[in-house]
Amino acid sequence: DEAAFWIQAVLNSQRDTGDFGPDHRFADGSRDYWANMVMLYCLQSYYEYTDDPRVLELMSRYFRYQSTVPDDKMLTDYWQKMRGGENLHSIYWLYNRTGQPWLLEVAEKIHRNTANWMMKDTLPNWHNVNIAECFREPATYYLQTRNPDHLQAAYDNFRIIRDLYGQVPGGMFGGDENCRPGYDDPRQATETCGLVEQMHSDEILFGITGDVFWADHCEHVAFNMYPASTTADFRALRYFVAPNMVLSDRGNKHPGIDNSGPFFLMNPLSHRCCQHNHSFGWPYFADHVFMATSDNGLCAALYTAATVTLRVGDGTPITLKEDTRYPFEEQVRLSLTTPNPVTFPLYLRVPNWCQNAAVRINNQPVSLKAQPGRFIRIEREWKNGDTVAYTLPMQIQTRTWTKNHNSVSIDYGPLTFSLKIDERYEPCDPTQTAVWDSKWQDTVDPAKWPAVEIFPDSDWNYGLVLNPDNPAASFTLHKNPWPADNFPFTVQSAPLEMTVKARQIPQWKLDRFGLCARLQDSPAFSDQPEQTVTLIPMGAARLRISAFPTVANTPDANVWKEPIVAGVSASHIHDRDSTDIFDDHEPAASNDHNIPRFTWWPRQGTEEWIAFELDRARTISALGVYWFDDTGIGRCRIPAAWRLKYKTDDGQWKDVRVKTPFGLSKDRYNRVEFEPLRTTAFRIEVTLQDGFSGGILRIDVQPDPQTP
Repeated sequence: DEAAFWIQAVLNSQRDTGDFGPDHRFADGSRDYWANMVMLYCLQSYYEYTDDPRVLELMSRYFRYQSTVPDDKMLTDYWQKMRGGENLHSIYWLYNRTGQPWLLEVAEKIHRNTANWMMKDTLPNWHNVNIAECFREPATYYLQTRNPDHLQAAYDNFRIIRDLYGQVPGGMFGGDENCRPGYDDPRQATETCGLVEQMHSDEILFGITGDVFWADHCEHVAFNMYPASTTADFRALRYFVAPNMVLSDRGNKHPGIDNSGPFFLMNPLSHRCCQHNHSFGWPYFADHVFMATSDNGLCAALYTAATVTLRVGDGTPITLKEDTRYPFEEQVRLSLTTPNPVTFPLYLRVPNWCQNAAVRINNQPVSLKAQPGRFIRIEREWKNGDTVAYTLPMQIQTRTWTKNHNSVSIDYGPLTFSLKIDERYEPCDPTQTAVWDSKWQDTVDPAKWPAVEIFPDSDWNYGLVLNPDNPAASFTLHKNPWPADNFPFTVQSAPLEMTVKARQIPQWKLDRFGLCARLQDSPAFSDQPEQTVTLIPMGAARLRISAFPTVANTPDANVWKEPIVAGVSASHIHDRDSTDIFDDHEPAASNDHNIPRFTWWPRQGTEEWIAFELDRARTISALGVYWFDDTGIGRCRIPAAWRLKYKTDDGQWKDVRVKTPFGLSKDRYNRVEFEPLRTTAFRIEVTLQDGFSGGILRIDVQPDPQTP
């Protein structure tokens, strides 16, 4: 009833011009169409359920109105410029029901005024939701042009973002608001909005292309990332979800995470767009479980328990019921209800990970060759009560992420597995921990709708001990009883577990942002005792390690560096810069714009400083500074001079006793050596050149190995 109230309000909002909804305008007077793009999807779902003809009338009049808008007033400003593909999709939805040829002219207008998502080797925007939602736009336009370049562009966009920021399990990429050069570790997150938009894009692309890849990918995100975006009771959600995420609290993770605020906290009153968008993930997934085919058949596209009623073959209405606990079991069972025998083709998707898929009809085996990444097509005369048992054998498989320090993830069919971490839930006041721009009704009772922090109550810093010749053989699969509440996505209820040998990596800790420290090269050296650890499906783990280092106790293993910087402060930090200059981002040159940098911009010709606290008192005798200098691009230069101070026991800053000069060279570390000293903090003071600012790409500080 509540949804119907709003749908009726929308249908009644259309003006004489054909426009509808709130008439929001930008400063130049142009119309903001973004909200209407979202509402058009709601109207389409409503029409598909009710056949209400007012939807077709409203959409026809609205697109007629859009056809009159000059190009220089169409899709202006940021969001709608990026997301014009949503408008395009709705035009084609209407065209497929009315056949009005003028709609294709409006589609051309929308496409040419949308951001260019055909840029070959880059993207027009690096916002995570824009990418997940908009990368498919050229493929949508392909429906009209049949230009293979348009279709290929969607594949290229997918490849670009995964190559740069998606070398991680879970199917997504590191865009914790925006993707940033140098931030590609599995601790980088994606918005909950980005998860559901990626699933929806996959569903649409599967419909356009018939490529099994997109259905596989949709399941990968749906089963491994999406369930962990909310609490198990769906009463709170978080803004960000990452493949490696061992603390989900109210702390601000910036600049380790791009956006600044309590975005890891499960909060029912916060998190902006994600509070609304997350809810269409499962409904749209369900909407694409079965799909019609061009030969009057039916495709089982995504596997889950479901029932569909449709017309097939000669128009006979049938009902097909799917019964399964997939992805936690290997068999999908279909049963058919039909008023009379009917001939039609049934298509069964064979996932790319699946070998030796098998089919039984009415308990009799069917002779076939099922190829991974293709379809099984069964055309026959179907009768009432016919059954299909479809088995998709699952195997343990490992993936090595060579571009992410040779880390390893573990798959079983469509599921990826994560370390089982004991989760401790602590409620807190949602009104006191919400993002600054959150709003809620005055009548809400915070005690009934608490925010929840999730803390690890067990160790998480494990590397896996794997058989180098057969890594998959290192794991043992265990099957648990199906949960009584029918919800398999929690630590306690996971129907599948694995065990594997592992060793802790003592140097792998939380960093100063409250994030698990970045991965380093595998195999990591560990002489810790070998233990057996348990893994669970990634979607059941709200705290998770799913990209694992491997470990070895051999001389050629990599000794991980321990993060020793606990905090950073400065006289000034440019709001688009980072204090993330103590990590393993090695500069290529002083004008390297592809890694995090710190600058004092826009301050010029001034005295400035940056200070950093160590994790504990340490003995240090040298420090290297890699200066940022963007000559030819901007106004940051090597400083005129600098000096180094350390904090004494009484809290005073004192000059180090130098052995070597303070270097002022580009494209190298300027290493200064000084008399060994024990301290908890250092401070670099600089004199900026007249008329110029300055900055730092990396500070290399290593404790003396001979002293604790």
